[in-house]
Amino acid sequence: MKLKWAETTHQQMGTVAHVVGNVLVDGFHYLALFAIGGAIVWSAVVAFLGMAAKGHASIDDILLLFIYLELGAMIGIYFKTNHMPVRFLIYVAMTALTRLLIAEAQAHHDSPATGIVVVSGAILLLALATLVIRYGSAKFPSRQSDGRD
Repeated sequence: MKLKWAETTHQQMGTVAHVVGNVLVDGFHYLALFAIGGAIVWSAVVAFLGMAAKGHASIDDILLLFIYLELGAMIGIYFKTNHMPVRFLIYVAMTALTRLLIAEAQAHHDSPATGIVVVSGAILLLALATLVIRYGSAKFPSRQSDGRD
């Protein structure tokens, strides 16, 4: 009975530690998101200025801008929902492989290269992975810890 104050103090300390911990983790989370977003914008601007200085944009340059766009969208979605959309990572990988495929095709104008087949197969596997993920999320939706869908 005399230790009731100790139990109350222990619960209050736990509550304070929980709140302070959440503030620190969320603060780091938002700081990191802003830093990553800033780095993406900075890289995209530098790439765009390089295209402008060159006087034209190749398909490789345009695909690079799409990669920056997809990364920015992924950061925006993560900022709003606190969930990392795995599909966006796959889209970034597919776009990067498409850039590689175009570079490979331009390097080997006359002779067929096995690299083209390998990169095309990798893109196909990523497309199938996206299909599986979309089917799985539609057929078996996940539930949030607070009961939301």
